[in-house]
Amino acid sequence: MREDKQADFAYQAVYRYMINLINEVGTEARVKLPSLRHLAERLNVSISTIQYAYSLLEKEGRVYSVAKSGYYALPMAANTPCCSAGDLLERLYTGARRPGMLVLSADEPAQLLSLDGPLLQLERELVRQYPRQLQPYSQPCGIWELRAALAARYTRSPTRCWQADDVYIGADLRGVLAILIEVLALNGAAVLVESPCDWLILRLLQDAGVRVIEWPCNEQGRLDLAYLEQQLRAEGVQLALLSSTPGLATGKALSLAEQTQVARLLELYGCWLLENDVHGGLEFEASTRYLRDVVNPARLIVFSTFEKVMGPEAPYGFLLSRHLSAQLQRQFLLRAFCLSSLRQRAIARLYYTGRLDLHLQDLRAQLKAHACAMQVHLAQHLGERVTYRVPQAGATYWLRSTEAVDMRRVFQDMLARQVVIAPGELFSVSGLYQQHFRLSHVLSTHHRLDLVLEALAQALKQGQNR
Repeated sequence: MREDKQADFAYQAVYRYMINLINEVGTEARVKLPSLRHLAERLNVSISTIQYAYSLLEKEGRVYSVAKSGYYALPMAANTPCCSAGDLLERLYTGARRPGMLVLSADEPAQLLSLDGPLLQLERELVRQYPRQLQPYSQPCGIWELRAALAARYTRSPTRCWQADDVYIGADLRGVLAILIEVLALNGAAVLVESPCDWLILRLLQDAGVRVIEWPCNEQGRLDLAYLEQQLRAEGVQLALLSSTPGLATGKALSLAEQTQVARLLELYGCWLLENDVHGGLEFEASTRYLRDVVNPARLIVFSTFEKVMGPEAPYGFLLSRHLSAQLQRQFLLRAFCLSSLRQRAIARLYYTGRLDLHLQDLRAQLKAHACAMQVHLAQHLGERVTYRVPQAGATYWLRSTEAVDMRRVFQDMLARQVVIAPGELFSVSGLYQQHFRLSHVLSTHHRLDLVLEALAQALKQGQNR
């Protein structure tokens, strides 16, 4: 492991080790994997590094966790074909982890410019200041320094302020959202989500028995406020899950007038706002006002992750809530996240020193340049086969085929060409977006983009419904 870490980041070496461990299993029965602490001792790395490697494997469908028991995995043979049967999301993950694949389905802005190196350097410096014996054994909601840094970051005024005790940090975004769903007791409840919506969020809501009501944009590319009021009035919506940044499909942020109207409707119908700030700070033109700045703070929860901005060495998820403190603290205590206090302090240093702001400035500029470059490539190679709105945040394009196509067939054809795209139906629970797909404009690969897009154009042509 020490040799691996010199040439690579620790979590990547652990990930490769775990893949080999899983593939060595010679049975199709479920197999219990080593515990976080056991692996950390075996491989001489931090528990948070092990946690992140497991998180990657869980996202890919290679492992799953059982409460109070541990992680389990089913082996996958090295020659497993990209079959056309089965769950679409599982097929996407299976294709994405095959060697030599170009993953155009991912949403990884920090792939352009991560803070992995600075984080590890800060962590090494902090080791001298905080010897292991002085580190707190347990911080179920995260260490104070990082919680205080986040509280300061989100505070906008004396009436819209946060304290460290309002911030909760978990091992990853999935774990934090799972706790939130449990605390809000959403089983059987109606939750309105801005659509299209990330498949991780949709799967968690579905698994919890939530009645998901989608709020798609209209033909003009705007969110229809009349539709929002209709759903709030007719469906008894308890929670609205809305993005803080320009939407994937709309490419636009809500105007101040629209934000004010949304806030009025949520207050009128007693609906909570759960603001998705995963892409916060990644708007090409930095925002000055968010929906959370105008809604009733008594019914506001914000969630996000460091990973999109900082990179894979900062996998933690977090949420902010000025209420529900007793329930949230209890659930975080029960989950007993084992988070590296040094890594959290290193992240906090990035906030306090202003280094994160400089990083965001550079990252936004690079994201905007890549989005513009992709627009040129799309015009050249896909032409009139697709329509789209140029994104204003993040790392992906949302495209719609101008002809009726079998998008699953397009997806399968591209897999055969060693390219992974994300079919639009993954972003809906009610069958929307059958003609859509998501592409990343952040590429770090030896593949030639022009050849890939020509192949995609051919796949769209062959996939036309006859």
